[in-house]
Amino acid sequence: MITAFRAFSRSKWAAALLVLIAVSFVIVGARMDVFANLGPKHVIDAGSRTMNEAEFRTAFDQVRTRLQEQAGRPLTNQDLVAENIHIRFLDSQTEQLGFLNWAWKAGIRPGQELIVKQIRQIPAFFNSVTGQFDQQAYQTALAQQNLTPAMLEQDLRDQYAIEHFGSAVFAGARVPRIYGALLAGSAYEARDGRWFEVTRAMAGQVAAPTDAQLNAFIQENAERLRAPEFRMVSVVLFTPERNAAPAISEDRIRERFQFKKDSLGKPETRSFVTLTAPNRETAQKVAAALRAGQSPAEAGRANNITPAVFDATPRTAIGDAATAGAVFGLQPNQVSDPVQAGVGFAVAKVTAIQPGQPATLENSREQIVQELREEDVKTQTYAKVEKYEAARQAGKNLADAAQSVGARLVELPPFTKDGKLPNGQALNAPPQIFETAWSLTKGGESDVIDAGQGQYFAVRVNDIRPSALPTLAEVREPLAQQWIQRETLRKVSAKAEELAGRVRNGEDIAAVARSVNAPLTVRTGVMRDQATQQALGQAVLQGLFGQGKGQVFSQPGEQGFVIGRVDNVHAANPAVAGPLAEQVRPRLTQELVQALVQAEMTAGAKTSKAKNDPAMARQALGLSGDAPAAPPQ
Repeated sequence: MITAFRAFSRSKWAAALLVLIAVSFVIVGARMDVFANLGPKHVIDAGSRTMNEAEFRTAFDQVRTRLQEQAGRPLTNQDLVAENIHIRFLDSQTEQLGFLNWAWKAGIRPGQELIVKQIRQIPAFFNSVTGQFDQQAYQTALAQQNLTPAMLEQDLRDQYAIEHFGSAVFAGARVPRIYGALLAGSAYEARDGRWFEVTRAMAGQVAAPTDAQLNAFIQENAERLRAPEFRMVSVVLFTPERNAAPAISEDRIRERFQFKKDSLGKPETRSFVTLTAPNRETAQKVAAALRAGQSPAEAGRANNITPAVFDATPRTAIGDAATAGAVFGLQPNQVSDPVQAGVGFAVAKVTAIQPGQPATLENSREQIVQELREEDVKTQTYAKVEKYEAARQAGKNLADAAQSVGARLVELPPFTKDGKLPNGQALNAPPQIFETAWSLTKGGESDVIDAGQGQYFAVRVNDIRPSALPTLAEVREPLAQQWIQRETLRKVSAKAEELAGRVRNGEDIAAVARSVNAPLTVRTGVMRDQATQQALGQAVLQGLFGQGKGQVFSQPGEQGFVIGRVDNVHAANPAVAGPLAEQVRPRLTQELVQALVQAEMTAGAKTSKAKNDPAMARQALGLSGDAPAAPPQ
């Protein structure tokens, strides 16, 4: 077989086959990527800029937090996905990263000095006592937001790139004067018109609806009237016995003290001063000045740096590891060499060392006793859980098993899948109860669920009230009122259209108004301003300024419909409209710049070939990678 292959490889057919393969690579090579499935996967790919699942999840959590604050209630990722918010956020982030990738390649690159300067202006990074930039406060504040210094610097760099690009576009953009003239001319245009109002009384009374009409009305408004599914459940709560405070033996206290002695002691602390310079050369000058006998304040003034003073600070409280290592490697009055800190280069001088103090049993007794009591309470609660599970395995139902171990059995009122009561208020209960209730069928009983913090519960679904339309007897009175309102509006609309048609066909509007005993209003020089709107109403202004000269309008109003005719149109006075035209140009320019920047961002993302993976985005949010199927039409 090998001999045959060798013979074939030396034949003219082998050469022709190689040429054919090469041609095929040229034709389809752009669509073939042998290594497409290798390497890291990203939710967003935009040239050198990417976003992985963890980064997308963190960013989306911030969006969810803001939406929760606006809504005033908890929101899950599933809730936001159902509203397609994750796709809108994914697309916006894709476009932004694509633009930033293009901007970097185009040379829009904020300098490191600008980023450091901005960081040192953020109040959260300053020591509340000294009022100076504090490396520890910097690290702590970032950690609370799940950020790293590199992430913050990149975020600031991105902000500067977008702001500077927008400023450049704004500097070279200004809308023509005709834009402002058009707006000013429209604002100061005046109109003459006549109109009258078609009221509900003109349309006549609507007879009370029949049962057949109301049933049909229910079906027409099924989506709005349909009640959601409710579930009624019993919840077993495992709680410790009241007033149960078991005594803590001396042996247990001593044993726990020996186990935690090292962590209970007071660690060594140091008092020191740090000066953080923007570059190594400046830091070396600061170190030399301190060693020459200058005070930290003098060395700082000479190099435009403000010293940060730390008193009795343990090593664990120093946010930057390099700075901490330098500080705790010095003796009193020694000065460190410059060290690369999170932002800039730090020089430290130790002024005092406070030795650590080992823990004693008496000083730690209260803390240890409290800790042991909390553990005993949790142990007692879990003992109930174990007894309950044993009783269930022995054949007892949920209620009997709960009673046998002294657990509480609570009957919850009906609630929806999102924890709402029939009156629309939220039920004050852990979300795990709602999730568990909807994972069971009627009569189903859950296993014991650990809610954290030593809390356990079990759920039984007693009944399910399926989603259903209300019966006619339940909603007859309010439904009849809504039906009458709808039919009245239809009759008024039909009457208004009839009267407007007569005016359009050439009949004088005054005669049409007299035929229905409606007073006719005649006004000249009507302006489109706030005072006129309050005096005449929005319907009249929309009608007068929504039609041309000689045209008829029919506009819904507060009490019915307004039927009118535009008799004349007066152009704006140039002497009055001119100043307004110039006043609105900056606002129009701003709107134009926003549109231009958005267009440029879209073009930049397209140039960067930015793309995203919606399925991976869903997985990052802890949901199935497949979008739910659309409901049948």
